Amino acid sequence: MAADEDAPKPVGAAPGRRRRRAPERGGLSTYAERHAQALVYALGRLSKRPLTTALIMAVIGIALSLPAGLHVLIRNVSAASYSWESAVKASLFLKDSVSASEGQALAERIAQHPGVAAARYISRRQALQEFRKLSGFGSALDLLDNNPLPAVISVRPDPGLSAARAQALVHNLAALPGVARAKMDQAWLRRLRAILAIAHRTAWILAVLLALAVVIVVGSTIRLDIENQREAIEIMKMLGATDRFIRRPFLYAGAWYGLFGSVLGWIIVAASLWALSAPVARLASLYQGGFELAGLSWRGILGLVAAGVVLGWLGSWWAVGRHLREIQPS
Repeated sequence: MAADEDAPKPVGAAPGRRRRRAPERGGLSTYAERHAQALVYALGRLSKRPLTTALIMAVIGIALSLPAGLHVLIRNVSAASYSWESAVKASLFLKDSVSASEGQALAERIAQHPGVAAARYISRRQALQEFRKLSGFGSALDLLDNNPLPAVISVRPDPGLSAARAQALVHNLAALPGVARAKMDQAWLRRLRAILAIAHRTAWILAVLLALAVVIVVGSTIRLDIENQREAIEIMKMLGATDRFIRRPFLYAGAWYGLFGSVLGWIIVAASLWALSAPVARLASLYQGGFELAGLSWRGILGLVAAGVVLGWLGSWWAVGRHLREIQPS
């Protein structure tokens, strides 16, 4: 096509000598030019209302930052839980009949066992000293006649083992002579994983609800903009402009709202991570770890921006589709 079919058509032409028409450009370039004009025109209208634009940006940014921030939090906790799982140790409680030399020799044999990264023998006296130091019940322990704690072999499974294989390893070690019972404290990790699964599902539900909120906010804003331009729209329809031609700047306005709001949402998430990085680093140092918070990846940032643009476009399309048909030239 040689020109944009959506553009207003002239009502009539003055009689007289037929003038030579200028060479027409290709339909694709004209179509792109019309969309570029609508894109710039929508941005110009937003710049004339900075306060309204800023408020809409803030609402969209906060709405998008909540599920994005929850996603980042879940991902960081998941990464930390995997590192905690590699640091989980099993405790082999020895029988009272096992001497210190036998316990030390058993620990050395266990250290050579496939799937075992390290094994350390802890005598009954060492166990009592560690319990006295960590529990804070030193005065109460002085009242006991005998040491109630057994000797223990602390076993650290290979970090490459899965949870099931590590559990099977501990079960096999529990059957060794001299071992009374074995315990591997992974229950709290399983509970943490279950909580993270619930949090992940909650994040998706929250994302859907807030996406609907963004669509409604943008749609309400565009609806008010349509009402403010009702007279201009009626005049454009009198001149022959189609609904598609009139709708185009409003759709781009919604996309601009979504773009700016999503960028603000990413800034909110990045600023929150920056504010939490120092306390998290101090907490990790207390556990002799070097864990650092990870922010949104480039895919995550692009996904957030794309989601904002699409939601803004959908909100504008919903509002324009409902209200533009109601406006007819009188």
